[in-house]
Amino acid sequence: MATYRPEHPNPAARRPRPVVLLMLAFFALQLLIFLSFRAVRPPPAPASSSAAAAADTASVPARRDGNDSSCGGGLVYVYDLPAAFNEDLLRMCDKLAPMYSLCPYLANDGLGLPAGGTNLSSLLPRELLGSWYASDQFALEHIVHRRLLSHRCRTADPARSAAFFVPFYAGLAVGRHLWAANATGADRDRDCAALLSWLHAQPWYRRSRGWDHFIALGRITWDFRRTSDDAWGGSFLTMPGVANITRLVIERDPWDDMDVGVPYPTGFHPRAAADVRAWQRHVARRPRPMLFAFAGAPRSAIRGDFRALLLGECQAAGPAACGALDCAEGRCIRNNALVMELFMGARFCLQPRGDSFTRRSLFDCMVAGAVPVLFWRRSAYRQYGWYLPVGDGREAEWSVFIDREKLRAGNLTVRGVLAAIPEPRVRLMRERVVEMIPRLVYAAADDGGKGLGGGMDDAVDVMVDGMLRRVAEQRPRWRAT
Repeated sequence: MATYRPEHPNPAARRPRPVVLLMLAFFALQLLIFLSFRAVRPPPAPASSSAAAAADTASVPARRDGNDSSCGGGLVYVYDLPAAFNEDLLRMCDKLAPMYSLCPYLANDGLGLPAGGTNLSSLLPRELLGSWYASDQFALEHIVHRRLLSHRCRTADPARSAAFFVPFYAGLAVGRHLWAANATGADRDRDCAALLSWLHAQPWYRRSRGWDHFIALGRITWDFRRTSDDAWGGSFLTMPGVANITRLVIERDPWDDMDVGVPYPTGFHPRAAADVRAWQRHVARRPRPMLFAFAGAPRSAIRGDFRALLLGECQAAGPAACGALDCAEGRCIRNNALVMELFMGARFCLQPRGDSFTRRSLFDCMVAGAVPVLFWRRSAYRQYGWYLPVGDGREAEWSVFIDREKLRAGNLTVRGVLAAIPEPRVRLMRERVVEMIPRLVYAAADDGGKGLGGGMDDAVDVMVDGMLRRVAEQRPRWRAT
C-alpha cells in the first residue's frame, strides 16, 4: 500500500533557493565534464583471465614497445600459439613434401641454408654471400613470423596493439597432406579448424571478430579454397570465422578483398641497408648481353601450351638475343643459381603464368635487375598493389605487357616488341626495377628489431604499414556493428 504524503502547506517552500540552484548547476557541470572525458577514452580491454594474458606475453622480450617514430600507425601483437600450429610442423620438415626434405629450406628461421659454398658463390660479390640463402618459395609463413618477432613495431601488450598477427603455418599444415595418397578433406582441414577454434576463444579476436587480425599464407590462395571434399587443397579460407581476417598470400584471389598479395620469398635476405645498396650497384653495373631470357618448364600436356610458344620464340631469336632455361623435373628449384645467372645476363625476362597466375620467377627476375615481361594482368598488376606501382600507366615504369593472343596469332614477336623499345627507355625501366628491390625482399631477422635500417623498408615493413592502414580504415566498420 502506497504511503500518502500531503502537499506542503506553503507552496513557496517547494521552490529551490538560489544556493541550491547554484549547487545543482555546479554538480551538473562536473558531471558534464566527466562524461565528456569518458567519451574520448579508448574502449576498455576485453575481459580475460590474467593467466591467459601472462601466457601470451611470457615469451616476449621486454625490449619491445619502444617509442619508434616509424610506428606512428600503431603496434602489432604476435600471438603465442600452441606449438602444434607452427613449431611442431617445423619439426616434421622431412615429411612435409613427398619429393624432397624441406629441412634445409626451413633452416635459419625459414631462410634456408646459406649460399656460401653453393653454386651461387660464383655469382655473388664476396661481401654479400652472408645475405643469400637457398630459400623455398613456400617458406613465407616461417620467414614473416620470425621477422615480426623482432620487428620494431611489435608490442608485448595486446591492449596497446592496433593489429594482431596469427603465426599459423597453414601452408605447411595443409601442404603435408596434398600429395598423400590416403589423405581426406578432413585431414587437410583438421589443423585449420583447430586453429580457428583456439582463435575464436581469444578476447582480442572476439572484440573485433577478426577485423584487426592478419595471417601470412605460404601457399597460393587456391590451395585453401577447396570446393568439394574430393577436390584439391584445404578449405581454410571458406571456413566460418575466417572471413574478416586479412590474409597476406603469395597469390591472392582478385575477387576477395581480404586477400592481399605479397612477394614470393627469393634467396636474397639482406642484413642491413648497406647490403641492399651494394646489391643494387652490383646488378645495375652488370653486363647484360642478352635482350631477354626465359626460365620455365613446358607443359606438353596442355593444348596450346604458352610456355612452349615462348621457348620457341627464344630459340628463334638465337642465343645471342635470348637465353632459355628448361626447369623441368625441379631443376630450377634445386639449383636457383641457374635462374639468377640467366636473369642477371638479360635486360628483360619473360614471365608467363605458371601452374597458377603468379610465379616466384617474377621476383627472382626483378631482384636480378631485369625488367619483367608479362602476358596476364593477374600475374602482377592485380596481385601486389602494396608493392608494385599500378594504375595510371605506372606499370610501364617497371614492366612490359604483351598481348598473348597477338603473340599466338603471329601478329608480333617478343623479340620485335622488346627490340623496338628505345635504349634510354630500357635504362629508365631497369633503374626503376633496381630502385624497387628493397620492398620486394625479406630482410634477415635481427635481435635489434631495426630491420634494414637507414630509412629503408623491406617487404615486412611494407606489410606492417599496409596492415595498420587497413585496420584504421576498417575500425569504424567493425565498431559500428
